[in-house]
Amino acid sequence: MTLTFNSEIYSQLLSQYQPRIIKTEEENEKFLETVEALLSRSDLTPEEDTLLELLVKLIEDFEDKHYQLNVSTPRSRLLHLMEVRSLEQADLVEILGSRDIVAKVINGELEITKQQAEALGKFFHVDTSLFILG
Repeated sequence: MTLTFNSEIYSQLLSQYQPRIIKTEEENEKFLETVEALLSRSDLTPEEDTLLELLVKLIEDFEDKHYQLNVSTPRSRLLHLMEVRSLEQADLVEILGSRDIVAKVINGELEITKQQAEALGKFFHVDTSLFILG
């Protein structure tokens, strides 16, 4: 049995839910509730499934723009590179200058300077810009 898409029913759903570019947290919450309600049902019509896809895309776009969860920082990049190479703070003393400076950079108390970024770039064989904010 092939399910056919009914444009008239889809138009009614669009009219009922009025999906649009999400601009506020309240709109996002409203559309999230609609998505949850649709997902809780077992037998969606092709029109409801299409509406669900549209709402999920709108929510993803809003959340990508407003909730940048995966934004990395020079510090997080440094920590990642240290972890990957199994390095300790002591391994960076020669590069950054002193134990105190290394500890403050690792703890987020000090920003990495341009000179330090260049030294870290050479040490890790990566682009210097990874260690510079901006």
